[in-house]
Amino acid sequence: MPYKDKEKAKEYKKEYYQKNKEYIKEYREIHNEHIKEQRRKYNQTAKRIKSNRILFWKIRGIGMNQYYDFDIIYDIFINTTHCDLCKVEFKGKGADARCLDHCHQSGEIRNILCRSCNNKRG
Repeated sequence: MPYKDKEKAKEYKKEYYQKNKEYIKEYREIHNEHIKEQRRKYNQTAKRIKSNRILFWKIRGIGMNQYYDFDIIYDIFINTTHCDLCKVEFKGKGADARCLDHCHQSGEIRNILCRSCNNKRG
């Protein structure tokens, strides 16, 4: 199929489409359904992760005496890239994981820290 002449290539593509019109339409429908399913699964997974994280915070006593909009706090938590104290970049698990630092007596949120700074602060 590699035509150097653009007109021949265009003509070939047109003929191919006319010969395989039904197959192409069926393929596009299947492909679009697959993409929709993948997006739906991703959105469900992201929602589940978010709701589990917020539930974990509430179980740990965050915001027990205050009213917090946990959706906003979660968005800030996820979009924070560096520790508020040592400025290390968050990389996932281990000492560089992000933690929501809070007062254990009042439940007040203080900072978003790396795990090592959160452990040092107590």
